[in-house]
Amino acid sequence: MSAAADHRPSHPGLAHGPVYLDHNATTPVDPRVAEAMLPHLTDFFGNPSSGHSFSEVPRQALIEARTRVARLLGARPDEIVFTASGSEADLLALRGAVLASGRPRPHVITQATEHPAVLDTCRALERLHGARVTVLPVDGRGLVDPKALADVLTDDTVLVSVMAANNETGALQPITELASLAHGRGALFHCDAAQAVGKIPIDVEVLGVDLLTVVGHKMYAPKGAAALYVREGVRLEPVVYGGGQERGLRAGTENVALAVALGTAARIAAEELADGAPARLAALRDDLHARLAAALPGRVHLNGPERERLPNTLNVSIDGLLGHELLAASGIAASTGSACHSGSHTPSPVLSAMGLEPARALGAVRLSLGRWTTPGEIETAAAALTEGAAAL
Repeated sequence: MSAAADHRPSHPGLAHGPVYLDHNATTPVDPRVAEAMLPHLTDFFGNPSSGHSFSEVPRQALIEARTRVARLLGARPDEIVFTASGSEADLLALRGAVLASGRPRPHVITQATEHPAVLDTCRALERLHGARVTVLPVDGRGLVDPKALADVLTDDTVLVSVMAANNETGALQPITELASLAHGRGALFHCDAAQAVGKIPIDVEVLGVDLLTVVGHKMYAPKGAAALYVREGVRLEPVVYGGGQERGLRAGTENVALAVALGTAARIAAEELADGAPARLAALRDDLHARLAAALPGRVHLNGPERERLPNTLNVSIDGLLGHELLAASGIAASTGSACHSGSHTPSPVLSAMGLEPARALGAVRLSLGRWTTPGEIETAAAALTEGAAAL
């Protein structure tokens, strides 16, 4: 752990309340991000597209924000398109590629544990635009077999969309190999990297992707700030028509404050990655896992890969317990492996796609660490979860 990590300031929003281990759901806004965006909500209100002096600061701020996001991804600034959410970025990528292809029956490939923003867009493309969609299975670790992709690629395949990291298990997909296979058949490759950007190094050239989704509230920026990387030369149908902003792909006067927030978050993320943040988080995550396994011997089961996963994510099931009951008993702010509908709980589709039995899937808890998680909080969380398990 570096000196900077040892003395990192606490976050005011985390000072009171339970231990927060739900960073994959959303992150607190970094105070440095809030400070950077505030002047663009008050003093610098001009339209970046106007021709007078009030537009100059917003216009330059937009350029700088785009540059910072691009730098984090190893991209060019003009390849970054700002959007209002990851779901919108996914829609622009998938719908945009399908409609721009001009194919009468375009083929799209995705995989079973994708975020609903991708899976539901694929279903809409089937329903509204005659697309043919193939959903690849995953193995027991939640990973796609590249051979399975190779077997279903055709000359009609327009786009392959596979996430970089799963939001529940942290599973890291073999994106570079999958993208290479897609390109070998002339298809574009989209990667929803909402959970990965800022947690691990992401370079669009190394990955070989054509489209990549970035989400601000997963990396300490406010909700409503997101972006889509669009490789130069890739043609997409716009998601919003009108004034030509964002390369003509998303019309509407730019939200400069949120763009500045995303750019600042990207700059800080790059600094944290260089300062060893992934290793720090992985050490804390593994300490939490070890404490739980020692306190509940033989009952704690890891869901997802042991190695190929995000450094901040621990998804475990505990024999004989329901995840939502365990979190309620422990008081820890985290997520479960189930969805609640009208008071009844159903297993997570992600864990079900991995082949987990319903009882184990219902017993899952997702514990995701963040920038301000401390060793003391890990000790507190492990004790609380152990006590909660005993009480149940």
